[in-house]
Amino acid sequence: MGFSIPTSQQLHSQTSKTSLSSAADKSGLPPGTLIHIGEKHASECKISVTQYNVDTLIKHEITSISELKQLQNNELITWVNVDGLSDIHIVEGIGQELNIHPLVLEDILSTHQRPKLEEYEDFLYLVIKGISINEKKDFSLQYEQISILLLANHVITFKEKTDDTFDPIYNHLQNHNGRLRQLGSDYLAYVILDTIVDEYFIVEDGLDEIIDPLEDNILFNSNKEMLQTVQQIRRGLISMKRNISPLRELLATIQRADTPLLKEKTLRYYGDVYDHVLRVTDALESYRERISAMHDIYLSSISNKMNETMKILTIFASIFIPLTFIAGIYGMNFEYMPELKWRWAYPTLWVIFISIGVGLLVFFKKKKWM
Repeated sequence: MGFSIPTSQQLHSQTSKTSLSSAADKSGLPPGTLIHIGEKHASECKISVTQYNVDTLIKHEITSISELKQLQNNELITWVNVDGLSDIHIVEGIGQELNIHPLVLEDILSTHQRPKLEEYEDFLYLVIKGISINEKKDFSLQYEQISILLLANHVITFKEKTDDTFDPIYNHLQNHNGRLRQLGSDYLAYVILDTIVDEYFIVEDGLDEIIDPLEDNILFNSNKEMLQTVQQIRRGLISMKRNISPLRELLATIQRADTPLLKEKTLRYYGDVYDHVLRVTDALESYRERISAMHDIYLSSISNKMNETMKILTIFASIFIPLTFIAGIYGMNFEYMPELKWRWAYPTLWVIFISIGVGLLVFFKKKKWM
């Protein structure tokens, strides 16, 4: 059937790699093997540490896990953000420092995970997809897996690349009277989730700007480029639904979770994110219905254009059929055809031709066939 079992040499070659493009490439490796799976971004791995409480806010840029050990402070909430997954030793070092299960570290490096929540004794592991729209193209979505580890006084986030997703959170931290500075790590995890979900509404606004003009023009100006755009949006909506729908289950599980890491006061905020996700999924359903309707309108428009073309051709054919019949009769090579000897035969024939054509056009007009 074309399948082959990886040899020991092939497994060794795969293990020596630090990045794979597909989960299928990892076939045959033992569970817990730390290999980055996914798109390899140009940005280097960067670690930022933010520590805060009501009175204190400190931000560090570190280059090694040994520096993280020196920043341990139980009186402060510590947020460690890792931008870039190219250096698996950093992920492995954080896992060893905080006693994170090897399978969780494997999932962090595998960027094809669906959104999910896993509960462990000392921490919670969340996976969520960040979605952004490329404004340079008509409708090009960019996905980024964001992994969140929630501990008693720590929150660790892992992102695929360096971007400005978390800039609003850093801005909120500047306000020492804000709720973020006063509450614990579970509230910080909520703010991170809420910030990512808010990006979905920006994508929705981009969809509105693309879909509304399409709906206005597709009936009268439909072309192949427009159909390609509709198909691209349809594929994008399917992909968005696949990455957003599991969030409902994730957030519902959080609200039912029996863990000291989540305080009852904070669970109400997670319920607000759940409502936002419901709004996004409902909007996606409406977009899918609109796109399906636009696809049907496009096909109807093409069918109508074809019908109009066929109607014009049929009218021309209907006019020329009797003319061709008459011309065929007088094109026969019979010797005795008295009309051929008449002086006015030729102009009379033209009068007949014109009369038949005009008569048929008037008849078609009365029947409203044209």
